[in-house]
Amino acid sequence: MFDINWQSVLDQLTYDPKNPMIFSTGVFLFLFLGFTFIYNLLGKNKTTTLRLLFVTLFSYYFYYKSSGYYFYLLLIVSLTDFILAYLIYRNNVRAGLTTEEQIRKRKLPINRLLLGLSLCVDLGILIYFKYTNFFGKCWADITGGHWDMLDIILPVGVSFFTFQSLSYTFDTYRGKMKPLTNFLDYAFFVSFFPQLVAGPIVRAKDFIPQIRKPLFVSKTMFGRALFLIMAGLLKKAVIADYISVNFVDRVFEQPDLYSGVENLLGLYAYCIQLYCDFSGYSDMAIGIALMLGFTFPKNFDAPYKSQSVTEFWRRWHISLSFWLRDYVYISLGGNRHGLVRQCFNVGMVMVVGGFWHGAGFNFLLWGVFQGLMLVVEKLYMDWRKKRNPNYHLMNRKGGLVGLTRMLLTFHIFMFSLIYFRSTSFENGTMMLTQIFSNFSPQVFTQWVVGYWVVAVLVLLGYITHLLPSKVNDKVTTGITRMSLVGQALLLVIVIFIVIQMKTADVQPFIYFDF
Repeated sequence: MFDINWQSVLDQLTYDPKNPMIFSTGVFLFLFLGFTFIYNLLGKNKTTTLRLLFVTLFSYYFYYKSSGYYFYLLLIVSLTDFILAYLIYRNNVRAGLTTEEQIRKRKLPINRLLLGLSLCVDLGILIYFKYTNFFGKCWADITGGHWDMLDIILPVGVSFFTFQSLSYTFDTYRGKMKPLTNFLDYAFFVSFFPQLVAGPIVRAKDFIPQIRKPLFVSKTMFGRALFLIMAGLLKKAVIADYISVNFVDRVFEQPDLYSGVENLLGLYAYCIQLYCDFSGYSDMAIGIALMLGFTFPKNFDAPYKSQSVTEFWRRWHISLSFWLRDYVYISLGGNRHGLVRQCFNVGMVMVVGGFWHGAGFNFLLWGVFQGLMLVVEKLYMDWRKKRNPNYHLMNRKGGLVGLTRMLLTFHIFMFSLIYFRSTSFENGTMMLTQIFSNFSPQVFTQWVVGYWVVAVLVLLGYITHLLPSKVNDKVTTGITRMSLVGQALLLVIVIFIVIQMKTADVQPFIYFDF
């Protein structure tokens, strides 16, 4: 009766490197429907362990569909940090160190060694897959030798789950939490699929207490989850993907073929593409987790509204910024050793953050630039505080002053993206040359006519980004108050729009490469 091509079905369920499974694909939506049905059935069972096992297995399968057989890395990281954190805790107990203050005052040498081992394993995996060819080529250039590039495929999300697992070891080492005694719980924490491949980076001390709570999703939680999932789909699959394929990629690949005004418009388009792509993923991850009864922290807070670079990094990729602050900046000494040392630590954190984004000098340059901007702001704030003790860069201004600060901060970030996005330093330099020496403003009208869909989507992206947060709250409330039929119909409309705007090939999330 039904002519089913089982080979085609099998192909859809196995890993395809050309079409990794992401939230905006039909395969994921289909699998997620089946997943939620079983998940909710298991949620009614008083045995939480079975539900956790099911989710963990699905998460490993999700990672397999995203990155092939590299799912074994999840197991290595999970086993290593689970065992090492337990050993660290046991050593502290045997030494009579039971409080965070006691542990802070007396760090056991053996625990330093165990923490170092955790760093070696987690960062060793990250360095091997992400930076081996980069360091090998650099060494060959320095010594005048030759480096044959190794065929190393970067596993999706390796930067995220290694950092997430490290937070557990660090927090146990610092006495901020007790380690788990059940490996399934820890495997669940590291592999939980909504944030596995592109964040947000969830802290162990925030997520682990939620793991064995009874499954509960209120109507308000469901309404907000639905809003976040739909908003993320529209951001990623409609705005980001369309403007990327139809304009941004073309400009950055050959900036010399476009006038200065088109290069500048390409920069503006890339800014909103980057935001919509990454915040779209974060929205969907947070929404899916919320639909499953788990709460994730906000990862983006309208960063282009920032009035200083310092504020920007408290609004952009919040989970990474605060991870770097807590585990790199504080480990380097933070602000405890004077202004000069503090400025050095701030700069180093941004260099690490830049290098985290990719193995290339363009990412290092971007990190150095962002670090310098933060240092300049810190020195300026210190100077202003001597004259006005109440001054702080985070004190937002209204009116023309506030608008000027916001536009200045945005354009500092935007121009820093030229080398961040460019495929080579030559292309980045060519883009700058075109903008400042071959601007040709008369081309703008032709661009609007020829790329009117791109223009509309870019404008829509910025408008929705700059809307007051209370607008989102009202939309969320409206969705929450809808009937289940109304919510389903709205979701169908969003999926229909996504299908109509969908590009021919699956466009992976930008941060999959990081």
